[in-house]
Amino acid sequence: MSRLKVLVTGATGQVGYMVYSKLMSEPERYEVYGIDKKREPSQRVPGSWDLDLPQESFGVCDLSDYNAVAKSVEGMDVVAHLGADPEGREWESVRDNNVIGTYNVFEASRQANVKRIVGASSIMVSEGHREQEPYAAMMERRHADIPDQFDMISPATPAEPRGIYAASKVWLESLARVYSHRYDMSCLCIRIGQVERDRPRPPQGADIYVSQRDITQIWQRAIDAPEDVRFGIFYGMSDNQYRWTDIDDARSVLGYAPEDRAEDAHDYDA
Repeated sequence: MSRLKVLVTGATGQVGYMVYSKLMSEPERYEVYGIDKKREPSQRVPGSWDLDLPQESFGVCDLSDYNAVAKSVEGMDVVAHLGADPEGREWESVRDNNVIGTYNVFEASRQANVKRIVGASSIMVSEGHREQEPYAAMMERRHADIPDQFDMISPATPAEPRGIYAASKVWLESLARVYSHRYDMSCLCIRIGQVERDRPRPPQGADIYVSQRDITQIWQRAIDAPEDVRFGIFYGMSDNQYRWTDIDDARSVLGYAPEDRAEDAHDYDA
C-alpha cells in the first residue's frame, strides 16, 4: 500500500505541529511535509516543546503568495490546512492569512488535483451559543441551572461567531462546501476546541476542552477517512461531562473515539 503524501500548513503552530509530528511518527503510512511563514515556533507553542522540522520536509511559505502555495501542494494527496492567524487582532493579518491564504490553499489544491483538504475551523464559530442558556451554565459550571435534557449544538446548527477570527473560520467552512460540491473534492473541517498544552486547563474551559491525543486522533481520522466522505464539519472535542457540542457525526463518519475528558484532567469537582 502506497503512503499518503500529506502537506501540513501551519506546521510550526500549536495544533499544526501536533498533527505534523503525529503523522511523522508513522513513516510507513505517510510521507509528510510542512510549511509555515517561518521556521520558529509560534507564540502559542509551549516553551518546553522542541520542534523537529527536518530540512527536507519543511519549507517556509507565505499563504498569501499563491505561487508559493501552488508549489507546496503539488503532488500531495491530502492537505491538512492549519495555517492561520489565530489571534485576529488586526484585519490585515486575518485578511492575508485566513481569508486570502485559505482561498489560495483551496484553489491551488484544486489545480493540483489534491484529493482531500482537511481544514482547521474553530470552536469560536460557535462562541455565541456559549452566551445562551443552558450552554452558559455548562461553561460556568452552574450545576443547578443545567437541565437533564437539552439540545446539543451540532455542525448543522447555524454558526454564531463573535469576532473577525471566528468569521474567517466560517469562510473556511464555506469554501469547503463550495469546493466539495462544485469541484467534487473531499473537504472536511474540524472545529478545534480549547487544546491542552503542557498543563491542565482551568475548570472554566472544561466544556470545550480537547486533549492533545484526542485532537490529533480526529485529524488523523479525517485525513484517513474513506474516499466517499466528501464533505463534513466535525467538532474536535474530548468527551467532557458538560460538553454541549455534538460529536456523534465525528464518531459515526470518521470513527473518532475520544479517550479523554476534562474532568479526568483536572483536580476539581465535576
